[in-house]
Amino acid sequence: MSPIKPPLIKTVGHSNHPIERFVDLLKAGGVGTLVDVRSTPWSRRFPQFGKDRLAKSLAEAGIAYVHEGAALGGKPPSGGSYDDLAARPDFADALGRLTARAGATTVCLMCAEKEPLDCHRTVLVSRRLVERGVAIEHLLADGGTRPHAEIEEALLGKGSGPDLFEDRTTRLARAWALRERAMRRT
Repeated sequence: MSPIKPPLIKTVGHSNHPIERFVDLLKAGGVGTLVDVRSTPWSRRFPQFGKDRLAKSLAEAGIAYVHEGAALGGKPPSGGSYDDLAARPDFADALGRLTARAGATTVCLMCAEKEPLDCHRTVLVSRRLVERGVAIEHLLADGGTRPHAEIEEALLGKGSGPDLFEDRTTRLARAWALRERAMRRT
């Protein structure tokens, strides 16, 4: 009997891509549903990624569009943290919807940042999906992919190396908190 594969969810940053290039990245990744996790689903600098225009472009390419920014957006209240956002019931409910969708189609989380470690789609959302047993794969701007495990290893390599007194889970939690603080300063 073969082991049950965990659900797979992908992530991508729209960055400054022309819409045609962005759609090509999604198609190459086999994406069936794009889930927008931006709190504010528009961009003054890149209007092709405004909610309505993006949904239209995706529909023309045969890709469904869902906005989950209210539940999965990365804007904590003043003084709040990603841990506070992740503790909300609507956040947990949205993770459940993502996991259920991933059973029927290839789901891809989208936010603006090009690099996975520079974005809440990884530091807030993907992290919690992995804790629920979901496999995460990041689509990169150059057309490549990167498994989430590599992102975690890169994060652990940034000032939170091995410790004789802490397990990997504890070190990783500390590294995620440090990454979140660094993102707030920029």
